[in-house]
Amino acid sequence: MTFRLFASLATGAAALVLSAGAAFAAPDVQTLETDIGEGIADSEGMVLYTFANDEPGVSNCYEQCAVNWPPFFAEEGAMAEEPYSIVERTDGTLIWAKDGWPLYYWINDTEPGMTSGDGVGGNWDVARP
Repeated sequence: MTFRLFASLATGAAALVLSAGAAFAAPDVQTLETDIGEGIADSEGMVLYTFANDEPGVSNCYEQCAVNWPPFFAEEGAMAEEPYSIVERTDGTLIWAKDGWPLYYWINDTEPGMTSGDGVGGNWDVARP
């Protein structure tokens, strides 16, 4: 009887750990049809962008750039699953990336589905699925 109870508790604990880990497997994003085609957006429908001056795994948007293009932050302890990853910025914050490219919002997108940041300065593109 004790063994069955222990085995049951161990199985339940393992399932809890697996389900908790699955919750952090990827950022809470969605594919959204926009006026310029499909893009990636957060759970609220706010479109995400990539920056041409970044490198895979490296965020180069700081200071005023990060004010205008707020990073799509990842929570401490989040785990990534391809095609998503987490990039640590030089200030120690964590940001979600897709295919290695860090993801950002555009300050002038005020409603879900807006893509007004696409092409800004020739450096910003809507993140694609």
